[in-house]
Amino acid sequence: MSVTPLKTVMLPTPLALDGGQVLEGVGLAWEAWGSLNAARDNAVLICHALTGDQFVAGPNPVTGRPAWWGEVVGPGKAIDPARDYVICTNVLGGCMGSTGPTSLDAEGRPWGRRFPVITIADMVRAQAMALEALGITRLKAVVGGSMGGMQALEWARAFPERVAACVAIATTARHSAQNIAFYEVGRQAVMADPDWCDGDYLAQGKFPRAGLGVARMAAHITYVSETSLKRRFDRQLRGRERPSFGFEADFQVESYLRHQATRFVDRFDANSYLYITRAMDYFDLWGTDPDGLARTFQGSPVRFGVFAFSSDWHYPPQESRALVQGLHGAGADVSYLEVETDTGHDAFLLEEPGFQAALAGFLGWVAP
Repeated sequence: MSVTPLKTVMLPTPLALDGGQVLEGVGLAWEAWGSLNAARDNAVLICHALTGDQFVAGPNPVTGRPAWWGEVVGPGKAIDPARDYVICTNVLGGCMGSTGPTSLDAEGRPWGRRFPVITIADMVRAQAMALEALGITRLKAVVGGSMGGMQALEWARAFPERVAACVAIATTARHSAQNIAFYEVGRQAVMADPDWCDGDYLAQGKFPRAGLGVARMAAHITYVSETSLKRRFDRQLRGRERPSFGFEADFQVESYLRHQATRFVDRFDANSYLYITRAMDYFDLWGTDPDGLARTFQGSPVRFGVFAFSSDWHYPPQESRALVQGLHGAGADVSYLEVETDTGHDAFLLEEPGFQAALAGFLGWVAP
């Protein structure tokens, strides 16, 4: 699934990883909308979630999918390319043109499972190097939802002098045991598929479609709410008046999950899924110190905007409130909004006028 025609920036030096390895020849695929101003300080970096990519504001030419954040980025939207230079990179370890498990090693073989394990901090260091190579050394804001919010927070931790504002949406400062458990189920589903071939499936001309599909189904359940599932599907049967008394998709919700799985395996790499979810599990801004987050951001000059959604049980509001409390303890400038909605974790991707208006307001207050 490695794609070469995409716009890529090569890092000028090898990338030192948290795991101790050094990765050479790293490239990040990227897209941008708008123009840099004369001061080169109107750049807004958008960090994508687990299954996202760099095509935040325009259609993906590889998959044919529309912009994944059209509700937020675009003319007259909260993030407007007429005002801001909007840039988004495919993360390190991704599968839409950036260096990752699908990339070729020095011998011309796909890395597969031999690719080194990475962290959110590794992703952000790669982004920082890539932006510097593009001549961007100061960001008006770094914005992200879900895993993108983790990256935004890591930017504020690692490069506070380069970020005016950090917007962390539907995210957390560290994975809960429940989230680690859900992602481990997904990883085990992938690795149990005989076509995974110990991570070497590309070289063997195979792909673990069934395992990756199950991983996507399990994760997708955490992205929606029970209320939204009940409203859309409840216990409706699919195209029949009585059960089949078999194991086909009798219920509409079963059909929906299978459809989500099919769409996903056609556009995402299985090893990338393993590596990126593991990076999310390792993310932890608290550490073992109850005041760890406050100590991490003590004296930070960054302005923080934290947004949560009432029905999000993947990263529930209490985790955002704990983040805000820690930032307050650090003396940081932080604003918080909890949006009332029944659409679950994916609310940040959907039409939520209250959220989008508040985001526009927050970014409108930020001076480059």
